[in-house]
Order: sequence, then structure tokens, then C-alpha cells
Amino acid sequence: MMLKAFQTDALDGLCSKDQLDLLDSVDCLRSQGISHYVSLPQIIVCGDQSSGKSSVLEAISGVSFPVRSNLSTRFPTELVLRKTSQTGVSVSIVPHQARTESERLALGSFHEQLEGFEGLPSLIENAKAAMGISTHGKAFSKDLLRVEVSGPDRPHLTIVDLPGLIHSETKQQSASDIELVQDVVQSYMKEPRSIILAVVSAKNDYANQIVLKLARAADKKGSRTLGVITKPDTLVAGSESEALYVALARNLDVQFRLGWHVLKNMDSETGDWTLEDRDIKEENFFSQGIWEVLPRSLLGINNLRGRLSKVLLGQIAAELPSLIDEIGVKSSACRSRLDKLGYPRATLVEQQLYLIQLSQEFQALVKAAVDGTYTDPFFGDAKSGPGYQKRLRAVVQNLNLDFADDIARRGHCREITDSKGTSNNVIPITRDRFLDHIQNLMKRTKGRELPGTFNPMIVSDLFLEQSAPWEAIARDHVDKVWKAVKEFLNHAVAYVADSTTSEAIFQKIFKPALNQLLENLNEKTTELLTPHQKGHPITYNHYFTETLQKLRNERNRKEYSKIIKQFFAVPTLERSHHCDGQHDLYQLVTALVQRTEPDMNRFASSEALDCMEAYYKVALKRFIDDVAVEIIEAKLISPLGGIFTPVAVSAMPADSVTSMAGESEDDRAQRAQLIEQLDVLTKGSDTCKRFIGVRTMAPLNPILSPTATLQTMRLTRTRGLGIRSMETMDHR
Repeated sequence: MMLKAFQTDALDGLCSKDQLDLLDSVDCLRSQGISHYVSLPQIIVCGDQSSGKSSVLEAISGVSFPVRSNLSTRFPTELVLRKTSQTGVSVSIVPHQARTESERLALGSFHEQLEGFEGLPSLIENAKAAMGISTHGKAFSKDLLRVEVSGPDRPHLTIVDLPGLIHSETKQQSASDIELVQDVVQSYMKEPRSIILAVVSAKNDYANQIVLKLARAADKKGSRTLGVITKPDTLVAGSESEALYVALARNLDVQFRLGWHVLKNMDSETGDWTLEDRDIKEENFFSQGIWEVLPRSLLGINNLRGRLSKVLLGQIAAELPSLIDEIGVKSSACRSRLDKLGYPRATLVEQQLYLIQLSQEFQALVKAAVDGTYTDPFFGDAKSGPGYQKRLRAVVQNLNLDFADDIARRGHCREITDSKGTSNNVIPITRDRFLDHIQNLMKRTKGRELPGTFNPMIVSDLFLEQSAPWEAIARDHVDKVWKAVKEFLNHAVAYVADSTTSEAIFQKIFKPALNQLLENLNEKTTELLTPHQKGHPITYNHYFTETLQKLRNERNRKEYSKIIKQFFAVPTLERSHHCDGQHDLYQLVTALVQRTEPDMNRFASSEALDCMEAYYKVALKRFIDDVAVEIIEAKLISPLGGIFTPVAVSAMPADSVTSMAGESEDDRAQRAQLIEQLDVLTKGSDTCKRFIGVRTMAPLNPILSPTATLQTMRLTRTRGLGIRSMETMDHR
């Protein structure tokens, strides 16, 4: 590798000290490894193989990598350029996250610094060997080569150069290499804070170059892509191809918000040359032909350096507040997972303390859920499925209401109606047919009762028939509530403990306790059903007599209404009628008084039916309340807090404690990984926050596209937060 000197007078006033500090802060974040967890603002250079990508990078940076003309970039290369008084070069490897722990340690330890540039080529070859890249071995790598170059004549810029996109297989490049390179490029492109520098070669039809297709897929609105056209000297003057590329440069065909730029680079086979030679030849080329009519801001390397620095600086400043927020969210999630894992648990005492802590947290969640106090973050969003399942009191209340409605609709075996058809598995029957059924039953159970009366036991038999569906409905309800409690316990233990411990607690403590609770629930359900299934109807509730009287009054009202309508020859009694002529009201009274049931057994059956219906309503109300209070509340909800307590943990055998709270190798590895991740995120957060209150940035005047309005960006303080965000203002 060699460095080419070039003048940067045009860049001297580009960045203020605050702006340089801001750029340095992002480089600091990247060197800390935070890019594994959050997307950082960066410029990525993408293009098809042989598109001139390396020449673009070399012209921007003055850094020439020692590669043959037929060999492309084999790994992502992050080139960090900083303008400092001292010249220096540093090379390191940032391992890809897919690497194993041992590989990450080995590659991460590769870090070399040079005072001169003579040993740089061999240093980069050593880095390639460390990544496993060789002529006959692996052709490409996802690891990142980080090259930091500082000096008084360097522009202040950070660019990531990506391997060139491959069109077809060769002896040196397999189908898996094509896929790997495309995966690497797409992974960088899809990062929302990446500025895509899409390089296309004028040597080929730009419609056939893969980079534009991938850039469009990753940046659908074209808001963070800047196109670069290389090799314009290969176009025939006055040709249709030249006209198409000029239109492309004007942002008239493939449109990007950041526009396009055109460069004329030196041929890699030219031999030794200086940046001054390159710039002179480029200036001469763009001063003739069709290119001289294009705006000068779209041509040449000097203008591109300025555009890139401004674009990157603007992206960093604009994304800083959201970057801080994202780091905060990731840090909170990391701490939450560490809290679940708890402290290292190597000894029995540590394991017991961990279980005691979990039991206390569990009891607090159970109490909040049972009381209906859903303020803990555990409960989440009530509109989501898990959020509703965690709100145990709401779930139980709603299930109890559903039970009451369900048993009221289909808890009775027969329903007296004049219409045909069935619904809710209830048998529809007319009153006359029901009386026939009762009359037949009374004949078979006749005792010493007088004619026109009925044996009280007939009410018991009728009630037993009518309430037959209760058991199935009640047991189904109990099972639903029990399953809801099981779901809640799953959520609760998963919230307070890591996955391994929570699974062990559920299997060894919760599952046996739930089975015992279910057994208790079934026993209590049988106990409450027994009086209704085997006992004699007993009630001292005045609602029974009120209901009985209402039933009789309603039946009498129907009979009286029928007689009156016949007497006055009117279709309905629901409105007033004018009666003409004379009417024998004595005859009406006689008809009303003589409304008797001549069949004494029929009369007794009717009385028995009224008594059964009245008692059924009283018993049903009592049964609904008993199920909710005596079964659900007393036998299921109330005991929940005692399933997993500190006292129970203290009394556990040592082997039980270890089997639940002992750590696996996976848990220890996960804790170490989370601690490392949290450390990186914390350092990143501290780095960002140091720049929240940076002073107002100097105007940047970025040139975004030929038709874009000149804008300046300044940092403004967000109301109430003390966070500076980017604000654009038109200068017209």
C-alpha cells in the first residue's frame, strides 16, 4: 500500500472543531463494536466488479491498496481518514458476529500501528491470512478490515468499501462466493443509517448493473443513495450511450435524493502517478465535449470529497438523537435479560438466594394480577394477546360473566315455547306437552296426596331433569379458568426468571401445584352439585314465592285476556276500544270466575310446574354465585400466591434447589455475552451523550443534487429534552 499526497485547501474550512468531534464520536462508537447491535451513520461504497470502485476510493482518500487489476476487494474495508498534525496508519480486524468466541478473540487481537507506510502491504496480507483468505482457500470474508490513516493532508471522512458484486461464476469465484458477497453488500445497504455510494461503470449499460437493483431494494425512496459514474472516457462522444449517462448524471433517469456525480479516474495499468496528475487529466476531460455543460458541482474528485463529508456529517447529526434512543432501548433489553439470569450461582446459598428473589417477585406479580392492579411493566399492552392473559382478574371476571350467561341460556333441559325448532341444545316444548310429561310422571310417583295436589318430591324430580346440563357447563367453566391461570403462571415465571430456570420451576413446582388445584376444583364442583342433583329442594328466599306468584299471575293474565277478547270481539287489548250496544257484564264475570281446570291431575301438574320453574330460578342464581365464590375464588385464585414462596424455597432439599437454580454452560455463556454487550452499549451511550450539547454547527451548504435547494443544517435544542436534532432551512 502507498499513500499519495494531495492538497486539501478546499477542505480546510469544511468542518469546525465541534463537527470534527462529532465525526470522531461515531468512529469511537464503531471501534467499540456497537455496530453489532445498532446501525451507525456511515458511507458504504458498493458496485459491480470492475466498476472502478477501488479507484473511486483511492481518489477520495489518497490510499492505494496493492491489488492486481484482475482481483477485487475480498472483504469489507473500513477506511478512516482523519486530518491530524501527525502521520500514522493503524490496521485492525473487526470480527463478524457469526464467528465463534475463540475466533473473535483471535481476530480481535489483530491490531498493528505503523509510523511509516513501508510495512503496510505485508501487514494487510497478514490480516487477510488471519481471516482465512488465500489464493487457493476462502476467497471472501465477512470480517471487517479497519484501516485508519491520519495526516495533515487527509480529508476528514470514514468510508466502508465493500466487495464488488459478481455477475457469474469463474474458476476463482464460485456460486457460494457470489451469494456471500451479495449477502454482505445487502446487509450493509439495509442499515437505515448507511449512506449508499452506488458506483456504476459507463463501460457497461447501467440498467444491467446489480448495484442499482440492490440499492433500490434497500433504499426504496432513494433518500440515502448517491450515485457515482466512473469511466466516462470509455463512452463514444456524441453516442446514444453518452447521452444516456449524461441524463443519468443530471438525475433524470434513476433518481436519488442525493443525486449523481461523475469521476474520471486513472487506469490501474497506467503505472506510477500522482493525485495531481490524476486531477489535471480529470479537469481536462470534463472541460470539453458534452461534459462541460454539466454543473461543475457534479464533476471531479474535489467536489465529491466535499459532498461526501457534508452528507456524512449531516447524517450523523440528524441521526444522533434516534441513535441515543435506540442504544437506550437495546441497553434496557440487555439489562432485563441479565436481571432474569441473575447473579452467578455456583454455590447452594447463591442458588437459594436466587430462588427466594424469584419467589418474592412472583408473589408481587400474583398479588397485582389478582387485585387487578396492572401498573407493573410485566402486564404490557392490554390490547395484545399476552397482555390480556397476564391480567388475571380481568380474565377471571370475564370468564365468570360468560359462565353466567351460558348457563342462563342453555342450563335448562326444556324451554316452554310456542315456536318450533331447537337452540343452545335446549329442548323446546309447549306448556301442554310439558304438563302431559308431568302428569305421566305424577302417576308413576303417586303417594297419599289428595286429588288436585301433588307430592312435593315431584318438584325434586322435575328440577333434577331441568338442571341436568349444569354439571357439564360448570366443569367446562372451571377447566377454562384453570387453563387461564396456567397461562398466567407461564407468563409470570418467564418474566422473573431466565428460560432454563423458569422451565424448571414450572415443571417441578407449578405443574404439581396446578394438578392439585385442578383436583380440588373438581372435588368442590362435585360438592356444590350434589345438593342440586340428590337433595330435596330447599329455599327460604322470598324470591321463590315472588317468582311463583309472578308465574301464576302471568298465566292468569293470559287466560283472562283471552276471555275478554272473545267477549268483546276485539283482536287485542293493547289499545283502547269503543264498545257499541249493550253487554251482559254478569256473563263476563261468570266466565272469569268459572275459569277452572276440571281435570284435578292436570291442575296438580300445572301447580308442580310453576313450583319447579320458580325454584329453578332461585337455585340457578345461587349456583352461579357459588361457582364464582366457592370454587373459582376460594379454591383457585386465593391459593395462587402460596404456590411459590420464600418459606417454601427455604425448606426445599438441596438437590431440588440445584436442579432449578443451578446454571448451565449456556446460561454462563449468555451472561458473559450480555455483560459484554451491555458494556459496549453503555460506552456508546456515554460517547453519544457527550455530544448532545455540542455547540451550533457551522453552515455546511451540502450539494445534494443539481436541482436541490441549497440547505444549511444546524443543531437545535429539542424542547424539554436537551437533545440537539438536525433542522434544515432554505436559503433563497
